[in-house]
Amino acid sequence: MTTLAVALIGVGGALGGTLGGAVLSERAARAQAAEQNRRADRERGEERSEQALQAKRELYAQLNTAARAYRVAARDAVEAAGRGEEMDPGLLEAAKEAWAEQYSQAQMTLAQDVLHVASALNRALGVGYSVVKQLPVGPRSDAAYQRDRRWFSGPLSDGVYLLRVVLRHDLGVEVDPDFERTRARMLSALDSERDAFAHTLAAERGDASRRAR
Repeated sequence: MTTLAVALIGVGGALGGTLGGAVLSERAARAQAAEQNRRADRERGEERSEQALQAKRELYAQLNTAARAYRVAARDAVEAAGRGEEMDPGLLEAAKEAWAEQYSQAQMTLAQDVLHVASALNRALGVGYSVVKQLPVGPRSDAAYQRDRRWFSGPLSDGVYLLRVVLRHDLGVEVDPDFERTRARMLSALDSERDAFAHTLAAERGDASRRAR
């Protein structure tokens, strides 16, 4: 083999090594870039998930607060009437509007089982509102006030509590192996009490209308 041939072989080997190294480096760079993109995608996904969860927490907190405030405002109006005192009707209306706004927003995002509870509570709160609006101007029996107080401190209070439990369960904060059974039992009780009380109020409105004729 001539000196020239040996030299050419040496040059070719060097070029091959250089090109091979460049290809490997390029592949490594592409792999690294792909991994960085995947990591960035994961981080963006985790950030979006955390933002969505935080938004849900805030919505749930506001919904729970609005439900409690609405119940308390209606209850306080009944208590004040029982003592013969007047109460600013604007307080109840503001609480009603705040609940309506939060409930309207929640309807677009709540899971079906959570929405079922929120809807049942919304109807129950509406009955509580009717109680206040149906309060007579004149004297009223203690039995009637006791019945109204029982609604706010019993079934309606339980309904607000049920909403809080369901919201916490949906967020994964509260874990109860008997949750579904408890939810179904309390929801059934709330619906039953609400229907019975609404029927009583409707009968009283009918009686009052007949007496007014």
